[in-house]
Amino acid sequence: MARKPDGPLRKGWTTGACATAATRAAWQAMLSGQFPNPVTITLPRGETPSFALVKAETGDGWARASVIKDAGDDPDVTHGAEIIATLRHGKPGNGITFHAGDGVGRITKPGLPLPVGEPAINPKPREMMIGQITELATEFNVPTDVEIEISIPGGQEIATKTWNPRLGIVGGLSVLGTTGIVIPFSCSAWIHSIHRGIDVARATGRTHVAGATGKTSEAAIRTFYDLPDEAILDMGDFVGGMLKYLRKNPVEHISICGGFAKLVKLAQGHLDLHSSRSQVDFDRLAQTVKHCGGDAMLQDATRTANTAKQVLEQCQAANVDIADTIARQACESARATLDGATVVEIVITDRDGKIIARHSPGDFDTFRPSVKK
Repeated sequence: MARKPDGPLRKGWTTGACATAATRAAWQAMLSGQFPNPVTITLPRGETPSFALVKAETGDGWARASVIKDAGDDPDVTHGAEIIATLRHGKPGNGITFHAGDGVGRITKPGLPLPVGEPAINPKPREMMIGQITELATEFNVPTDVEIEISIPGGQEIATKTWNPRLGIVGGLSVLGTTGIVIPFSCSAWIHSIHRGIDVARATGRTHVAGATGKTSEAAIRTFYDLPDEAILDMGDFVGGMLKYLRKNPVEHISICGGFAKLVKLAQGHLDLHSSRSQVDFDRLAQTVKHCGGDAMLQDATRTANTAKQVLEQCQAANVDIADTIARQACESARATLDGATVVEIVITDRDGKIIARHSPGDFDTFRPSVKK
């Protein structure tokens, strides 16, 4: 995750807002013969941003407009992408239909807000575009039989940096955004993807999912249980966002896998594990060392340690098994958040991806026919 810069941050616009602006411009050109430039739209909360056009092209029965996405100061992979709307007159009575152009994905798995086979243009952006089409159709007294094709050049390559392939969205990016506004470093897109991952897992019949803090722990838990893509959640630091959604949308079993330092934070009650938003309490960790049988010298070393990794190494050198205790405490913290909706397992890995501790109430393996004994 990119580091948040100091000072005030500039907001940006979602792909959905950009697609809506391009759609309005193209539709207005089809009806009036002229492109508005800049083009102004009204967002769901009443904001009225204006967008400069990059493309403004017309032909027999069609028009095309595009804008460049400005995500503000958010580290959005789609920042700077060109969002293109190509509109064509549809068959009478067909109404407004949506189509995926180059770089926009198509849905191949159930559990997402749209049916399998649909272009990955989310419901709220569709609603925004329909609003613009309807408004201008009323003004010009014409029917709303329109085909809207959204394209994002390079979107298929950009999508490899997102969760789309894992969610079963193939061929490109999704057109997203519920408010039209990108709040810098809000991490809303990440948490949204965790939620959609849970939806897909449930819809595809998965009874065991896993959330990992990073690539090393993800590889470890995936290999240990031989899990498919749709069972892996890109949890990152947002264990709270994952657990709270699972509480309302449960699966039978969840494995939470990560390094020692991250899971110490969970054990101490933190639900956001990012270093800028939670810190290890070394005095409290020293109490855990004492509980595990560590002597006074090891407890003092824990209080003055620079990192949790250092504490783990000191405990391992002293034959004090702190990892198992941290796994148990983290499990208790997660269970309190889940409120009994899902059986949880904690898996701690070292930096090489070796599993050094596992804990779950009861024998978690008895629930998992795919576990490698």
